Amino acid sequence: MSERKKAVVVGGSNGIGLAISLEWLNRGYHVVVVDKVKPDSEALSSERDCTFFPCDLMYPDYELFRQLSQDPLVESLMVTAGFGRVADFQFLHQGEIQKLLQVNAAAAIQVIRCFYHRVRDTAPFYCGVMGSIAGWVSSPMFSVYAASKAALCRFVESVNCELEQAGTANRILNVSPGSFSGSRFNGGENKPEELAPLAREIVERLWEACTLYIPRYQETYRDVLARYQDDPHKFGMESYQYKLQSGRAQNRKGAVIGYLSGTFDLFHIGHLNLIRRAKQHCDYLIVGVHPNAAHKGKTTFIPFEERMEIVGACRYVDKVVESCPEDSDAWELWHYDRLFVGSDYKGTPRFLRYEAFFADKDVEIIYFPYTSETNSTQIRQMIDQQRKKQ
Repeated sequence: MSERKKAVVVGGSNGIGLAISLEWLNRGYHVVVVDKVKPDSEALSSERDCTFFPCDLMYPDYELFRQLSQDPLVESLMVTAGFGRVADFQFLHQGEIQKLLQVNAAAAIQVIRCFYHRVRDTAPFYCGVMGSIAGWVSSPMFSVYAASKAALCRFVESVNCELEQAGTANRILNVSPGSFSGSRFNGGENKPEELAPLAREIVERLWEACTLYIPRYQETYRDVLARYQDDPHKFGMESYQYKLQSGRAQNRKGAVIGYLSGTFDLFHIGHLNLIRRAKQHCDYLIVGVHPNAAHKGKTTFIPFEERMEIVGACRYVDKVVESCPEDSDAWELWHYDRLFVGSDYKGTPRFLRYEAFFADKDVEIIYFPYTSETNSTQIRQMIDQQRKKQ
């Protein structure tokens, strides 16, 4: 019995990605889902039918994608992951802008790069990405989302020319839909059955090595694109008014800002895991570094400036600052939404004060459970032991 062919769907746990995963499954493929969460469908729960790899596209595991690209049974890659929010640009935080560009464009392009030797080969390989009609037109209130999708659209156009020049019949399919129901993208629910016809058409276009598929093009989007080409400014202003009147605008802060503070002396895996866990709970992480350890009755081994540089170099940290005497003072400066700390501080007088202080400020204190990983006390004890031996 021959082994089943495989289809990789990045973002295959929800929305159109889930519908495409189910379509591949119906066609007899083993589906490899790469996503932040497990697939939202019992149909993809069996290891026989589906392999799931957790992956956050803010920090992609490109080694995973390289390994998948080496599997000869994998013959398709579809990148559907992405997100957006209808809001004026002034309401987008730096962290949200960074995330939009990374997840919607940069990560998708780099994932395709991992598989590009398969795409460029003469053997058939079916590759596609989810663009958006917003990437083809002026889209106020969707500015950064549109910019990320425009980058993806131009990328696909350009690389397909290179593929043609290379002599392969393979192409990258750009699926650029407008809005559709059956997805959580606009706050709805996952309804794969509603998206099944669209998913079926996408897979068919992949097999035909098409380069662009705009669903409902003849009925709707041919006229939309023509109106944009005729007068981009007028189109943009009308688009703005349409979004405003539709009630979809979310003109409020969208990014979750997190804060944690620490001495971070003798930086070790425990520090890294704390910062990494904090970043998983926010979009923009500010880390305050204590100038010294006097509040603990200790001295530091590493100078303050060097500790600041070490913490700031961590990829999970968006901003490193000198800590305030109190974390409540830091809120006055940064107005963060979440404060992170170890569970050993829960119930202490200091954090009881913080809980009272933040009660009317919509700030959540997240206590991370204590772990038995390496800690600063252990390292200090080892250093002291070595000193005594000398």
